Amino acid sequence: MQKLEKFHLGLYDVKDQFKRYVYDRSQKAFESGDRDRDAVDTVEALQSRQAFMRDKWIESVGGLPDSDHPLNSQVTGSVQGDGYRIDKVIFESRPSTYVTCSLYLPDGITKPRAAVMFLCGHADNAKQYDRYQGVCQRLVAEGLIVLAVDPIGQGERLSYYDPASGKPEIPAGTGEHDYAGSQCLPLGDGLARYFVHDAMRAIDYLCTLPQVDQARIGVTGNSGGGTQTSMLMLCEPRIAAAAPGTFIMNRETYMYAGQAQDAEQVWRGMTRWGFDHEDIVLAMAPRPVLVLGVTADFFPIEGTRRTVERTRRFWEMHGIADMPVLEEDRSTHQYSPPLADKAAAFFARHLLTAEERREAAEPVLQPFPQEELNCTRSGQVRGDYPDARAVFEENVERLRQLEERLADQPDERRRKEALAWLRERVEGSRIATELNPRHLTFPETDGLFVESYIWWSQPGIFNHGFYFRSPAFVGKKLPVTIALWEQGTRSLADKADWIRATCEGGRAVLVLDVTADGLCTPHPINAIPLWNWYGTLHKLTADLFWLDDSLAAIRVHDIKRAFDMAAQLPDTLPGSTELYSRGRYGFYAELAAAVEDRVSALRIEDGPDNVADWVRSRHYEPHDLLGILLPGMLQRFDLPDLRRWRQS
Repeated sequence: MQKLEKFHLGLYDVKDQFKRYVYDRSQKAFESGDRDRDAVDTVEALQSRQAFMRDKWIESVGGLPDSDHPLNSQVTGSVQGDGYRIDKVIFESRPSTYVTCSLYLPDGITKPRAAVMFLCGHADNAKQYDRYQGVCQRLVAEGLIVLAVDPIGQGERLSYYDPASGKPEIPAGTGEHDYAGSQCLPLGDGLARYFVHDAMRAIDYLCTLPQVDQARIGVTGNSGGGTQTSMLMLCEPRIAAAAPGTFIMNRETYMYAGQAQDAEQVWRGMTRWGFDHEDIVLAMAPRPVLVLGVTADFFPIEGTRRTVERTRRFWEMHGIADMPVLEEDRSTHQYSPPLADKAAAFFARHLLTAEERREAAEPVLQPFPQEELNCTRSGQVRGDYPDARAVFEENVERLRQLEERLADQPDERRRKEALAWLRERVEGSRIATELNPRHLTFPETDGLFVESYIWWSQPGIFNHGFYFRSPAFVGKKLPVTIALWEQGTRSLADKADWIRATCEGGRAVLVLDVTADGLCTPHPINAIPLWNWYGTLHKLTADLFWLDDSLAAIRVHDIKRAFDMAAQLPDTLPGSTELYSRGRYGFYAELAAAVEDRVSALRIEDGPDNVADWVRSRHYEPHDLLGILLPGMLQRFDLPDLRRWRQS
């Protein structure tokens, strides 16, 4: 069996097919989006596009939370800077969700004036990061009020902070975002819903301040803060001007760069609808927009330039020239001082009156020590507030509500609707194709006859399997067991006893390699190990989410096609094909058995019991996770439901 594990297929390059499949589908969607935007030729058509993409984006993240909870804002202290004061602010965006902020107030304010919300990128210490303090100080030196907001999982808002040890149990920033964000997916939600809602509630807070003119609120941020700025540009009409930094690009150029994105940056289904970053920028028209870019970014600058150039005509429809503005710095990925200068001048020009603007000397930018800007005594909301909630608690509550809603529905109606939805997920975007199998025959191995087969599961995707039979049954038609486990035919040695025993018991065995696994495992497209967070499988699976598809749905389709293949194998007995799985891939087997009538028996060893308990688990093993998730599944069923329905 160990020799079989090292078999190299020479008939076809199955290791490049998954990437090409994802990229080709995405490319067609990008081209469709370009055509749709090119067809927008009137202000009315533009407004329709803006509304459509806003609605689709909100739908893609599971809707937005309610905003009727009292902010319960408090100022816990202040520090004095050169010509401004920083108030340390905490407000509640949702019940017991404490948002920590730094409010920069220029000295001498006598009437309401413009404010800029600064949304932080992925620096662990967020609003206290020296570079971000520098940007805020540069803005306030211009005469602008500035509110710098700690995002989820950063600054004083570490969701997995342990007050007893004083340390986070999960790494801050992107580590926490993907950890909690993955648990949003089975609920049909996206982590972005909480990021954008916090930012919208921060605008609510600014609107409570007597110093702030509610009609003159701008927003800026770079990297992850550029993401948050973009989300507000899409769905918040109160924003008067925006300066997204080091994020606006072009989805096509970024896809080919081979980079992954953080959980709140993956907007499920939006590529399917033809969305691109042009839609972020045009969502602001005719309001002022400054796009900030750097030439040595991992977000390709050519994509940034293309997006800005292609969106200028939407301002021209309103009689506005030279908008949006693009400012570039010869720099790596950061909110560099030259970009901060450009942003300060932009907001001053578009949001401040002549008398409010300061004609001061070059501002002295001096960051405060982190502890001086802490809004909380302990440095973490979870250290100060025993009732503090984060995305994990939100997910648990969302799951409880879903389960209550499902429990009130008649079970037969639930079954029909759930299975119809699952079939649509598995088959809806697939194109039928002939199997056209190829095979190779091996010498007898470990006392078994062995053949290798590849066949088309769908256009562009071959699956592979090893077909085992015992010599004791030569000339006899045998029932087939399709076998499914992680790494498939690359993991045979420790399954050898089971394969041999099954074959000697009078069955043939087809060990299946589903898409992007086993012999079909893809070539790496970045330097991160294949199955790791941000590695090749993570990146390509997230690209599928953008297409409103999933690797889980594709692999369930693969299993259905394996039943087609089993019917074409030589000397097989029709109508008695079983499905066997071991470990996590039991998830796929259960889904397949729900939508495949030809499963004569289903046997799973050490498979998952349900998905709901995983969503309720504060800690879990995140390795190679996204492929085992079916977004939106828990809105309709869980694995115990499928088992109950199979038995009825």
